[in-house]
Amino acid sequence: MTETELLEKVKIALGVGGTYQDNTLKIYINETKEYLRDAGVSDSIIDSESAIGIITRGVSDLWNYGQDNAQLSQYFKERAIQLVYRSRKEVS
Repeated sequence: MTETELLEKVKIALGVGGTYQDNTLKIYINETKEYLRDAGVSDSIIDSESAIGIITRGVSDLWNYGQDNAQLSQYFKERAIQLVYRSRKEVS
């Protein structure tokens, strides 16, 4: 999936229209992908349809970071762990 396709899917999921927030969203998308990569999720999963939900959740969590909720959601963390396990199965 291209960066543009992922951006569009995240925007749809978050209900964001137009292009005004695109640069901010791209930063949050990249940060979320790096978090997943550092946790051990394979690039093949990060770049797949399976990751759209968790990337959107990560973007949402980061977007709301300044709202006195300076943490990633429990769902995000649990889903990241699931994807790490899936990545390990790919290698086996």
